[in-house]
Amino acid sequence: MESNRGLSNGGRPAGSRTFSRRWVLGAGATTVLTTGLGAGLTACGSGSGGSGGGSGTLTAFVYGDTAVKIQEASVDRFNKSAAAKETGGKVELERIPGSDYPPKLRTAMGSPSAPDVFFNWGGGSIKAYEEAGKLVDLTDVIEDDPVLKDGFIPSVLSSGDLKGRHYGIPMRGMQPVILFYNKSVFAEHKLQPPTTWDQLLDNNAKLKKAGITPFALGGGDIWPELMWLEYLVDRIGGHEVFRRIQDGDAEGWGDPAMLKAAEMARDLVDDGAFGSDFTSVKYTNDSAPAVFAKGRAAMHLMGSWEYSTQLGKFPDFARRNLGWTAFPAIEGGTGDIRNVVGNPTNYWSINARTKNKDAAIAFLKDCASEEYAQALVDNGDVPTTSNAAKLLDAAPNPEYARFQYDLVEKAPAFTLSWDQAIGDELSARMLTEIGKLFAGKSSPSRFVAACKGLK
Repeated sequence: MESNRGLSNGGRPAGSRTFSRRWVLGAGATTVLTTGLGAGLTACGSGSGGSGGGSGTLTAFVYGDTAVKIQEASVDRFNKSAAAKETGGKVELERIPGSDYPPKLRTAMGSPSAPDVFFNWGGGSIKAYEEAGKLVDLTDVIEDDPVLKDGFIPSVLSSGDLKGRHYGIPMRGMQPVILFYNKSVFAEHKLQPPTTWDQLLDNNAKLKKAGITPFALGGGDIWPELMWLEYLVDRIGGHEVFRRIQDGDAEGWGDPAMLKAAEMARDLVDDGAFGSDFTSVKYTNDSAPAVFAKGRAAMHLMGSWEYSTQLGKFPDFARRNLGWTAFPAIEGGTGDIRNVVGNPTNYWSINARTKNKDAAIAFLKDCASEEYAQALVDNGDVPTTSNAAKLLDAAPNPEYARFQYDLVEKAPAFTLSWDQAIGDELSARMLTEIGKLFAGKSSPSRFVAACKGLK
């Protein structure tokens, strides 16, 4: 996977995504954060050092894309609110260009100019900060506050967790991975979107007989291959399989569900489900979307940004023939078929040395407001708040927005993309092994053995 997954416009390639998947800390960041920057952080902030008192202006670091207007409005709303007066604090937003965000945050968090509140991707993107004691644990705060506890879809709220503890509040739209299909191709060959794995395999056989590749796959980027393993493992063994790995137990790679998923992925490759040249096809140069839109492939497993990618590149296809459905159930699997994988959202986290913890928490509550959710909808995003369903009729594509919202709202678990969940250094090695598995350069058993060494 490329290191940024999109540069401008909110981390989206060619205006297609609402946030980048891969702006994480960077290789070696854990060591730096827990050692060299630790001393610097103890000096950051003045006042109470996170005890809840203090006053004055709080700094909030945010990814400086076009969607930042939503956070700007939130800051203005908070600064004029009674909560700002009661807590004695106001917020000043510091917009940081996307390409500069991770190093700027990393440097600032080890200095006296550290932000009080900062934008992140949850999971691996904040793990080193948590290990260094630099984050406010929001678990009890959320539990004791109805606005925060009931304001968000539970699976999203917990997706960015570390070892079952909350360190962030959702603050942007959702991006689940969805199985897209070409309605024209399906109608021509009298196919239905698969709801079970057997149906998927049956569709594959009929499509191949007709000379159509069942699935587009940008294997040249590798990260699209990851999405297959994420769903296969979840459907076979449940979301707990990867949660164990995310929480730091590398032996979790040895779970039987992991080997079975790798075997099923290899079976798809060997059966021609992705065609013969998928390793030279990329998503990032629009090759995979083009293969799909032009009917050379019937389906595409991709993040929800695929809709806006197709709308931008192949608008007629997007409007007339782009269909979507949930990933199918796998016979004999123990995972809940309602579970979702992908990118739950972005999060606000609070620096443990904030000048005014009460004001910071009060500011985060605005993300649960209807005004905030409406702004996300107006921007083309699907909010993660529990009050958003009634707002989706105003979305650019209400049908698609409602599908995403219902999919995520009903999901008992929303697994954060593996590469994001385990951090940059380990994910680079993991992606290498995934690439080898799909390219036929490694067997399923060797893949599992190699991943057990990711420590």
